[in-house]
Amino acid sequence: MPPPPSENPIHAQSNWSWLPLVIIVIGSAYLRWHLLDVPLERDEGEYAYGGQLLLQGVPPYKLLFNMKLPGIYAVYAAILAIFGQTQTGVHLGLLTVNSLSIIVVYFLGRKIANPLVGLCAGGLFAVLSMGQSVQGVFANAEHFVLLPALIGLLLLLFALESERPLLFCLSGILLGTGFLIKQHGALFALWGGIYLVLHGRHFRKRPGNIARAALFFVGGTALPYLATCLLLWKAGLFDAFWFWTIDYARAYTSQISWSDAWLNITDRGIAIISAAPLIWLAAVLGLFTCLAQQKFARHRGFMLGFALFSFLAVCPGLFFRPHYFIFLLPGAALLAGIAIHAATMAFYGRQTQGKHFVVTFSILAICVGATLYHQRQFLFQFSPAQASRDTYWPNPFNESLDIARYIRTNSKPADTIAIIGSEPQIFFYSGRRSATGYIYMYPLMEGHDFALEMQRRLIAEVEQSQPEYLLFVRIPTSWLQKPASKTLIYDWFTEYKEGYQRVGMVEIFERSSNVSWTPNTHWPPTTPYWIEILRKKTM
Repeated sequence: MPPPPSENPIHAQSNWSWLPLVIIVIGSAYLRWHLLDVPLERDEGEYAYGGQLLLQGVPPYKLLFNMKLPGIYAVYAAILAIFGQTQTGVHLGLLTVNSLSIIVVYFLGRKIANPLVGLCAGGLFAVLSMGQSVQGVFANAEHFVLLPALIGLLLLLFALESERPLLFCLSGILLGTGFLIKQHGALFALWGGIYLVLHGRHFRKRPGNIARAALFFVGGTALPYLATCLLLWKAGLFDAFWFWTIDYARAYTSQISWSDAWLNITDRGIAIISAAPLIWLAAVLGLFTCLAQQKFARHRGFMLGFALFSFLAVCPGLFFRPHYFIFLLPGAALLAGIAIHAATMAFYGRQTQGKHFVVTFSILAICVGATLYHQRQFLFQFSPAQASRDTYWPNPFNESLDIARYIRTNSKPADTIAIIGSEPQIFFYSGRRSATGYIYMYPLMEGHDFALEMQRRLIAEVEQSQPEYLLFVRIPTSWLQKPASKTLIYDWFTEYKEGYQRVGMVEIFERSSNVSWTPNTHWPPTTPYWIEILRKKTM
């Protein structure tokens, strides 16, 4: 028989866990602090531009076309309103959300095991979620999905104990909000619903009680999406919303072959594990510990299912992009925390409280320290510009700041820009709207039936808008062109740009870039990676 909580060495000093938790949160914020000014990458630029439009009263899918659900634009609008419309403000918002996620991971660990597991999980999640291998210092949507999803799952555990309908509903609303931020979040909501039913059957709850709980949970989960559909219908944008998030999204996610998917997951998986080998080893050991030790039996199903569905959330589309793996990190951190706690108990059992804390935090410090040391250059030595270049070269994320500054200085607020490339961060930085809703060239280069019509619509929108500035991006990652891609847009651009004159050139080299403006514009470019900035000719 285990001792009562007052005599259990893990629980007796549980109040002490607040101090190490505060230290973990402050330490994580400190490590992120010097990279707050890192330039926005492409997805961040899209979200920031969408948030900027929302703050101006422009709903999604009106002047910005993309398959992402609109919750991420609402999140960014809130961040920009609170922290300011700069890349620093965006990353302050990320720091805040990440700090809250660390705290929720702690509470999840405390709920499924004890405060020490919670502290270990919080600390390990903190260091994993800032890793370069998962692009963790950039404010990708995955970070913002995790916070409501984790809170929703934590509330679900409390709801299953209390059987309060309101908690089931709130849990569903939060998990539905995660889905509204990014479609991948549906996997966390799905796991919540499955676990609710499995838990009720395991503990032999009455079928009526299980059905009632499921009804409140499912109703709460559906509420954010249904409310969004209603708002977009009232705005006259439901058809566009449906096309981009359903019809086009279906075509987009059917492009990757199984062989390409295997290459994607192995290449990125190796990089992610190599960045924190001790933590991932501990996570694997934690998985076996959950299966083997009876003391984790009560929440074993939840933990194992959570880990499985976290992995499944990485999989939609089979692209396995680095930041998708952020979904795996809470589950991995919790499993690793269980392994660290189990190792401590195996050696010291229920001996003195001090030994448990010292040994547990020593193992935690070794895992965290080894991970930080492996990434010491990125986290401690690189400037924000170096961090961006080292992560994303040859993408023009540093150079976008100079381009946007020039356009902002040499244009009026009502002027529009057409970017023949995929660099929406320039719209955000410059405070100028796109001449077309097609802010990415990727859909236009893909192999589905929509691609050629999208090129035609972009051409029509640009010609109607007559933008003040026209940018052509000659960087492969801004296009992702395929051998079978339609090339109408290139033929059109060659003719259309005759009405414009070159005012700037950006050349991107491996370790530097060259930005030149009229009358000293450098032409022809001396690198395969360049951006041409053109301005409408005056009559």
